[in-house]
Amino acid sequence: MSVTKIATRYAKSLLELASEQGKLEKVHEDMKMLQAAAHNADLKLFLKSPVIPADKKIAAFKAIFGPKMDELTLAYMNLLANKGREGYLQEISNEFVNQYKFLKKITSVKVTTAAPMTEDLFNDLRLKLTSSGVTTANLEIETAIDPSLIGGFVLEFDNKRYDASVSHKLEELKAQFSKNLYVKEF
Repeated sequence: MSVTKIATRYAKSLLELASEQGKLEKVHEDMKMLQAAAHNADLKLFLKSPVIPADKKIAAFKAIFGPKMDELTLAYMNLLANKGREGYLQEISNEFVNQYKFLKKITSVKVTTAAPMTEDLFNDLRLKLTSSGVTTANLEIETAIDPSLIGGFVLEFDNKRYDASVSHKLEELKAQFSKNLYVKEF
C-alpha cells in the first residue's frame, strides 16, 4: 500500500474518532506538535528502526509526549506502534492537519515579500483574499521574507503560485530580450 493511502486512512480514522469524542481541537494541537517533532532526525530513525520493538517505542511515546498529549492521541500512537505504522508518523500527522483544515474550511496561504509587511498591508491582503472568493473566510497566512525578490510578493495557496515580484518581472524581460524579436536582419 502506498504511503499516501496509509497516511490518508490513518489520519481520517483519527479525525473521525476525535470528532465523535469531542476532542478534535485537542487532537489537532497534538498532531501539530507531532508534525513538528517528526522533523527531528533522531526521532525519525527511532520510529523507522525495525530493531526497536513496539513496546519500547510505546514507552518512549509516553515518556516524551505523555504529559502534553490527550489520552486519545497517545492511544492512537500505541496503535500505530502495534501495527508497525509508527514510521509513517510524519506523513500521518501532515495528512491529519490537511484533513482538519479541509473540514474546518481553512485556507493556508504563504506570502513571501522582499521586506516585512506592515500591519495595514497585511490586513489589506487578508481582505482582498477573502473578498476575491478564491479562498475561504478562514485564512491561515504564513509570511516569509526573501530579499532576492527585490520588491513585490509571491503568493502560494491550493498548489497555486502567483509571482508578482520584481525579480520575476526582470526575468520575464530578460527572456523577451533574449528572443531578440526587434533586431532587423540584413
